[in-house]
Amino acid sequence: MAINQLKAGAALSYVIIGLNSVVGLVYTPFMLRRLGQSEYGLYALAASVIAYLTVLDLGFGNAVVRYTAKFRAEGRVREQEEMFGMFLVLYGVISVVAFALGMVLYLNVDGLFSRSMTAAEVDKVRVMLMLLSFNLAFTFPMSIWGSIITAYENFVFQRVVSIARIVLNPLVMMVLLLYGYKAVAMVVVTTLFNVATLTVNWWYCRRRLHVRVRLGRFNGKFLREVTVYSFWIFLNAIMDRIYWSTGQFVLGVFRGAATVAVYAVAIQLQQMYMMFSTAISGVFLPKVTAMVARHGSDRELSDLFIRTGRVQYIVMAYILCAFAVFGDAFIRLWAGPGYGDAYVMALLFFVPLTVPLIQNVGINILMARGEMKFRSVVYVVIAVLSLGLSVYGAKRYGGIGCAVATSLALTAGQIVVMNVYYKRRQRLDIGRFWREIGRMSVVPAVLCAAGLYVSGRVDLDRPLWFVLGVAAFTLVYAPACWRFSMNASERALVSVPLGRIRKKFL
Repeated sequence: MAINQLKAGAALSYVIIGLNSVVGLVYTPFMLRRLGQSEYGLYALAASVIAYLTVLDLGFGNAVVRYTAKFRAEGRVREQEEMFGMFLVLYGVISVVAFALGMVLYLNVDGLFSRSMTAAEVDKVRVMLMLLSFNLAFTFPMSIWGSIITAYENFVFQRVVSIARIVLNPLVMMVLLLYGYKAVAMVVVTTLFNVATLTVNWWYCRRRLHVRVRLGRFNGKFLREVTVYSFWIFLNAIMDRIYWSTGQFVLGVFRGAATVAVYAVAIQLQQMYMMFSTAISGVFLPKVTAMVARHGSDRELSDLFIRTGRVQYIVMAYILCAFAVFGDAFIRLWAGPGYGDAYVMALLFFVPLTVPLIQNVGINILMARGEMKFRSVVYVVIAVLSLGLSVYGAKRYGGIGCAVATSLALTAGQIVVMNVYYKRRQRLDIGRFWREIGRMSVVPAVLCAAGLYVSGRVDLDRPLWFVLGVAAFTLVYAPACWRFSMNASERALVSVPLGRIRKKFL
């Protein structure tokens, strides 16, 4: 059953990605035009500011997944139930702290943004911060149920709930935007859907998984172990916030809402890019934890690392090449005038991100082994240095300056340092990984160069030519990749399900 859940969970994750892509293609341009650049910038700014408070999770969400999977594998039911009670209490305290800090931000909006925004814009940011603070305070104690569902490997339920939310949220928002509502309404709708999703997770855990919680028992030794494990994940969360939320905040202080809006479009594209990779690796933490618990060999972990990385690279290389060729025209057609710099910013994110995205099962290995310390410390140090560079870049070069700072940090930390660490300390076969990725890269490199040459001679700003160009590129790329980049097992991942479907319907 667990294997079926893994396969179905990964498959539904790509359904979610497909729906997110469709929603992004249809809803986002509608939303950008109805809101306007300034109003969208305000929404993105408020969301990025409150995102800093999400680090108060302290890494406990991953700890719930890891230790639930561990206790289930060892048959320790009572310890599992006591752990759930402990985390509920901890999250309750965190919830109070998060709301208090949100109120501090609420009371200091004028001091932060009044020099680059009008009084009306500042007032809207203040209201959104209040709503988002409540949203976050409710999320912390209720988030434990989603972590439990993940640890139980019930990925299908989670993905179905996500699909419902992805479909319903933009439909409701489109109706409100048509009636003239703006950024504040977006925050209200987001909050309501978040409350509903978390409540459904709670119901599923109690009624379907029959999860029991024992309150009142704190195991001090276990709490210390969890705290040490979670602390390094917490540092990683800080790094993540510095990379992907600092730009909006810094630009909001020095450049204003319109610049934030352009940068936020690039960040949205970056998040979509990351989703295509994490859809696979996101279901592997329980599997890797169980493998480590039964003392799986370095060879087994290397094989999983390489096999998953190859599958991810098949997808990521296509997206990267297609965006390099068609991304500039796509942003003009999709987001509208005034967002041209988002293409350069997004490419600055995509290129260095590709490496950690095809290696993100390595993060699951570190979590399962409880060895997140080195990665977290290195990433935080480099991210803090990039923060200073972002401030300089924002003042001097605007959004592109912030994007360059982030790109340099990603290259130094997530590519150079981590590959050395994976090889020397985690004993993963990084040499074999890069030899295989290198052989797979010939087709994408050749077709990307050819696509850039041809696209410079075609008017891709015309929607028909754009669609025909993407279709032609895909029709050449797919068979070339199938023939020269993919191995037999990877072809089987496509051909076997298609064969079953053909037998069923023909």
